[in-house]
Amino acid sequence: MLKNLSIILGGARSGKSGFAERLIVADGRARAYVATAQAFDAEMKLRIADHRADRGQDWETIEEPLALVGAMQGLEQRGFNGIILIDCLTLWLSNLLLAEQDLEENTSALLRYLAGATCPVVCVSNEVGMGLVPDNKLGRRFRDAQGRLNQQIAAQADLAVFVAAGLPLVLKGTLPEKFL
Repeated sequence: MLKNLSIILGGARSGKSGFAERLIVADGRARAYVATAQAFDAEMKLRIADHRADRGQDWETIEEPLALVGAMQGLEQRGFNGIILIDCLTLWLSNLLLAEQDLEENTSALLRYLAGATCPVVCVSNEVGMGLVPDNKLGRRFRDAQGRLNQQIAAQADLAVFVAAGLPLVLKGTLPEKFL
């Protein structure tokens, strides 16, 4: 069984989301998907629809680009007693940045929530520090904030997995027996 907090990291199209979904499905409990993507164009609308169709009907989906903690608290208040998947922290953080919201305040609130969550939470996030240094201030600010958030969540997590080319590398903890 999954413990309190897991983080699944990887690059774009690394297979991290699919891995996280399979990990949760193998656990067997009810599952909720908190999606942070926003559909600003037709291509992104199609991507979101495809992701929803791939997951199937067995997921409760909540689309929330900014109020992540509020979305999870809402699940708890309704009596949800399963596993929550956040996909993904990278889009959530960029949404906050573009909405000119306080990153430190929001990330601190998320970390406090995760420390006391009543349901296990699996976070999906991009590992953004392996590429070139961004050529602009906004890009560097985002990369730095994402790196800090990933480190803070990994420090709190029971399980941290890096996914590359669809293959998982466990960085911290142990994969549940049901998944092996």
